[in-house]
Amino acid sequence: MTQTILDATLAAALQDGPTLKADGTSRRRLPEGATIYQRPIHVDDRGELQEIYSAGWPVDDIPVSHLYMTTLRPNIVKGWNLHKLHKDRYFLIIGTMQVVMYDPRPDSATFGEVFSVTLSERERFVLTVPEFAWHADDNCGASEAIFVNLPTVGFDAAAPDKYRLPIDSPLIPYRFPATARGY
Repeated sequence: MTQTILDATLAAALQDGPTLKADGTSRRRLPEGATIYQRPIHVDDRGELQEIYSAGWPVDDIPVSHLYMTTLRPNIVKGWNLHKLHKDRYFLIIGTMQVVMYDPRPDSATFGEVFSVTLSERERFVLTVPEFAWHADDNCGASEAIFVNLPTVGFDAAAPDKYRLPIDSPLIPYRFPATARGY
């Protein structure tokens, strides 16, 4: 029997895995210590309102001591970054951004794993990136991404809690698209 193009292409294809659990919730996995806290968008005839952060939420019990906004141009990757002393808490305002995390912590239940979370203005939430997790922010959208960070420790200009690796580091088992530029 002659193999058709359809047969040949299907034989070479990989089927996508499930994206949702049976109850309809996300199968998304995160590194140990990372969290996602979803909040509703309230819409009325005047516009929209969405809370970014409240001390009573079950994100963590660390107060907000620093807050800043940053932008990320399309096809730009910021990273790889690691913080020893603080967690990042991201909330995307505009655009689409992928946060890729790599867990190098030997005592972590997710040691050696890579995780990717897409933040979008269509599904906003607070993403917590734990201490000692390498992470990179990739604007995978077509427009500038704007997001706020509520790190758990204020910025220390004399001794910044930021460690960097290049985005193509062989020490992290993840490759960004060839079109992405990083720093």
